[in-house]
Amino acid sequence: MIKSPRGTRDLLPPDTALWNFVEGAVRDVFRAYNFHEIRTPIFESTELFARGVGEETDIVAKEMFTWEDRGRAESDKGQSLTLRPENTAGVVRAYIEHKLWDRGLNKLFYIGPQFRRERPQKGRYRQFYQIGAEVIGPATAGSESPARDAEILELLATLLDRVGITGWTLELNSVGCPADRAQFNEALRKALEPVAAKMCADCQRRVVTNPLRVFDCKVPEDQPIIETLPRISQFLDEGCRKHFDEVQEILKAVGVPFVLNDRLVRGLDYYTRTAFEFTHGALGAQNAILGGGRYDGLSEALGGPAAPGIGFAIGEDRLVMSLPQSAESAIRKPDIYIAPLGAGMNREAARLARELRRHGLVVDLGDESFRLKKSFEAADKAGARYILIVGENEVKADAFALKHLASGEQVTVPRGELAARIAKSS
Repeated sequence: MIKSPRGTRDLLPPDTALWNFVEGAVRDVFRAYNFHEIRTPIFESTELFARGVGEETDIVAKEMFTWEDRGRAESDKGQSLTLRPENTAGVVRAYIEHKLWDRGLNKLFYIGPQFRRERPQKGRYRQFYQIGAEVIGPATAGSESPARDAEILELLATLLDRVGITGWTLELNSVGCPADRAQFNEALRKALEPVAAKMCADCQRRVVTNPLRVFDCKVPEDQPIIETLPRISQFLDEGCRKHFDEVQEILKAVGVPFVLNDRLVRGLDYYTRTAFEFTHGALGAQNAILGGGRYDGLSEALGGPAAPGIGFAIGEDRLVMSLPQSAESAIRKPDIYIAPLGAGMNREAARLARELRRHGLVVDLGDESFRLKKSFEAADKAGARYILIVGENEVKADAFALKHLASGEQVTVPRGELAARIAKSS
């Protein structure tokens, strides 16, 4: 038997009802904040992620699905392509390619699959799904304002509340500008030199390539060392400090609670200034539902004009795991099951089903070969509220036996009154 590849999964009913609930709520929230959808290719040039995400990040160094797209002839030089491990770089590539700065401030969102070759674990898959948004544009359009940061964070608080997730925590930090980080990295290197040999292999590599990544370490034995390291908050210049203070003031004004975490860094090279995560206790040790931050230099790094931006990505797999409701409660069961009885009744049942569906009712259909008992069993299994009998006598009278399955109440209802009768009791 052929099975789905390791690190992937099939999403089946009724679980897909929860996913549709989440995505519907998300689209409603984005609409309220004037965001518009963007859809980028699921694979891009490998160079995009090497330049945008950073060659020394774990994503680029270890986790990407990359291949050479050779031409038809063996001698043709191919292009290196990669399944997208994240979507911000692709959105910024599209921003540059299509000259979206002509539109001023761009508020864009996406929903779709991403791919990373990492060890599968609870809530983490090699094909996973993200909901994300980016606010990007020229500085003259207000894209670098702390108000944009606060709006994104307030949107996320609204979104989590809308889908029913309570008890979340917003952790906030500033990772400063490139000049701040250069000083911070130098201080980190000096602090790590005498202790690096005691740390895990990944941290020993990070000390050489990018010391800031040490803060991503989850190895318990390394945490006492990490606790003693300098913090980025000690190295912020006046502009970054003021920007971060204003973000906090707006959040307080709109009533979005947060905690400061000066150990919080984002795992990608393009982040500047505001960095954040929303966490939730239901997810255990790996408790981040979503994260994001500001990336004011990413457009220039990809060959575009200056375009300050801020965005986030929600792990949809983990978001769904955090929902308080069950999949069964999210799925809409049939309002009515139509049971055709006898030869020639399938077409009559189909006509009736079409009429009722036009009124917005969820209708399931049986088959004229079923005995009445089997029809009742099928209606009950489908979770229908009503069963409607369609036999030769009912068709002649143009009135049908309608039975409420939970109460057992049965009435005869004229064809023209069926939709209103069923809808009234929903």
